[in-house]
Amino acid sequence: MKFTTASLRGLVEPGKYTDGRGLSLHVISRERRNWVYRFMRAGRSREMGLGSANNVTLAEAREKAADARKLLAQGIDPIDQRQAEQAAAQAQQAARVTFAQAASHFIAAHEAGWRNPKHAQQWRQTLATYAEPFIGNVVVGEIDTNAVLRALTPIWHVKTETASRLRSRIELVLDYATARGWRSGPNPAIWRGNLKLTLPSPAKVRAVEHHAALDWREMPAFMATLRGRDGLGARALEFLILTGARSGEVRRATWSEFDLDHAVWTVPAARMKAGRVHRVPLSVSALAILRAQAKLRDDTGLVFHGQRHGTPMSEMSMTAVLQRMGRDDVTVHGFRSTFRDWCAEATSCPREIAEAALAHAVGDKTEAAYFRGDVFAKRAALMADWGAYLSQPAAEVVTFRRGGVASGAGAAP
Repeated sequence: MKFTTASLRGLVEPGKYTDGRGLSLHVISRERRNWVYRFMRAGRSREMGLGSANNVTLAEAREKAADARKLLAQGIDPIDQRQAEQAAAQAQQAARVTFAQAASHFIAAHEAGWRNPKHAQQWRQTLATYAEPFIGNVVVGEIDTNAVLRALTPIWHVKTETASRLRSRIELVLDYATARGWRSGPNPAIWRGNLKLTLPSPAKVRAVEHHAALDWREMPAFMATLRGRDGLGARALEFLILTGARSGEVRRATWSEFDLDHAVWTVPAARMKAGRVHRVPLSVSALAILRAQAKLRDDTGLVFHGQRHGTPMSEMSMTAVLQRMGRDDVTVHGFRSTFRDWCAEATSCPREIAEAALAHAVGDKTEAAYFRGDVFAKRAALMADWGAYLSQPAAEVVTFRRGGVASGAGAAP
């Protein structure tokens, strides 16, 4: 039978209906109706799908069948030809896939299986900060050992732990790209027999990365200067110091996490390094910052918002405040060490309370099993003392050294 557009609408019963010259309509159900071209090649029958009748019109199906017959007349199998064209298109696509695109695909494919949702954020941040400036726009098939070294070398000796983690993540992304057919050959980010011959072992470079920290006795003077500075970055840094929190915890804080009436900030597990909910007692000074920020509250829900609407404050915002203050000798993260030193040297606070205030794990698994609570009341008293100390007037600090004394601005302990 020869089809017409009108007759096609009536073909709803399951079966095979022929239009002629090899073209037929295979009806599986009312919703599933497919065009098929049947032909003989090398003594055997083959069927070639031409698409769904929901998307391909009768005229288009006949044209596709005619194109297939032309190829057969030239001695070319239309199915083999289509597969070759698809392979060529995939190869052409692979030739354009950059490292940044491959990394995005890798994270999307694996983040559902990662136990901690924060892992995806860490992956994106590490690759965006340290890898993509060097190889982000490079096609994955063209990345070689020298390209990987360009990303690793600047931080291998100064941020060795981060650099080692970066190398591992680059290796996994490139393995993924190979599995997807976007590149071939050995992995240029592999350690053994490759980068091991060029870079020193991470274990031999440095064991621990230390963040430059300010002497705790200088903190009242520093805070007085900081409070005199305008800007959201300065307020975020001040709040970070008062709470002992990490940069990411402060920058991504939302109003829904705060109970100002009870002076509590509850940081969700997804944003904590240890993957556990952390309750932060808020001192009088910390509450004052939040109440001032509440007057600027917008629809994003962010306490410290970024320059673009709906985005958190950038990672460099608080560092920029330190730079403008001429304090390149300290880091944002280092204030957690300053707080810990103050706890140890200027208070009688037990070690466990100080560590809990920083959301650190307490002791080994056995000790942690007995230390189940978050000792919130004791931490609240500690953070109140810390806030009061940071608000006291600056005084002269005298540091005793062999052969004389050296003075510096700070506060008397």
